[in-house]
Amino acid sequence: MATYWQKKPLLIRQAAPEYVDRFPVDDLFELAESDDVESRLVRQHRGHWKMMRGPIDPEVRPTLGKKHWSLLVQGVNLHDDDAASLLGRFRFIPDARLDDLMVSYAVDGGGVGPHFDSYDVFLLQTHGRRRWRISQQRDLTLDPTQPMKILSHFEAEQEWILEPGDMLYLPPHVAHDGVALGECITCSIGFRAPGERELTAQFLHAMAERIEREDDQRERRYKDPDQEAVAHPAALPARLVDATQRLIDAVKWRPSDISSFLASYLTEPKATVFFDPPYRPIKRDVFVKRMMARGLRLDGRTQMLYDARQVFINGEPIDFDGTMMRKTLCRLADQRAIDTQQVVTLANDSPIVDLWYEWYLAGWIHSV
Repeated sequence: MATYWQKKPLLIRQAAPEYVDRFPVDDLFELAESDDVESRLVRQHRGHWKMMRGPIDPEVRPTLGKKHWSLLVQGVNLHDDDAASLLGRFRFIPDARLDDLMVSYAVDGGGVGPHFDSYDVFLLQTHGRRRWRISQQRDLTLDPTQPMKILSHFEAEQEWILEPGDMLYLPPHVAHDGVALGECITCSIGFRAPGERELTAQFLHAMAERIEREDDQRERRYKDPDQEAVAHPAALPARLVDATQRLIDAVKWRPSDISSFLASYLTEPKATVFFDPPYRPIKRDVFVKRMMARGLRLDGRTQMLYDARQVFINGEPIDFDGTMMRKTLCRLADQRAIDTQQVVTLANDSPIVDLWYEWYLAGWIHSV
């Protein structure tokens, strides 16, 4: 982190050989056929790229040929335990920045063209070989004739061939082009890097919702008892502008408001994420016995963060009710699981148990 993170590229030979051949091609195509999985099929022909967004019709696969195409499947960690395990290896970086794991399958010559990402990325080769060329060029102009974000001019400065188990780290805005040498599978571990416009717009929207929740009886409306008759009715009154300026200046927020907004926003499930409540829910007393015997784990789709005052799960804030509740929920968020030794001390009527049972019914948490 001190030497390379957001500073310079790093090639790591045999970074994770235990994940070689852990992502079968048939499984990737099956995921790509699903409505709740984001996927893309990219094809290249004579320097021009075509892109098809999922879900991918299963009848398309036999027509693709043996060269110059790639299948990219986002969020594989939400559906595959091996992918979730691999993504978990990168939790030396805060969860608030960790996004998802994309798996791409490419045939010979397949790729998505020279491009750059606005976020950090680790590229792990898990099957076959891929040639990566990178450049820290300043010219990041995109080709307007392409359906994807392809660089208009790309001049490679370094080049490597990655074998299964090898990994390449690239900081944001490093131009790169990966081309498959035969069939290959590459895992891309990406990170969240919200832009200032996104964060500002979302925060102001959250503040507007807070204002709407305030008591209507406290709302003050504009008054102008000293308004005189006007000869130019279409002119905007300067007094109204000044009153609105004072009103906006009166809206204040504290660091805790920003912290709460960020945690809620960053744990909000994506539009393609759906939870599976238990088909036949067990009763609370059975849930407690099972929890005491087996422990608990968060569902792979559950996002959980905390600050000094609250814990946030899938966009919902939960106030801490005492030191024990804070310690236990923070441990669950950090470890993404609670073992039996950590739950046996909880009383049956503990508010944490009630909370966990609600999460179980929602499909957010499971007994191990």
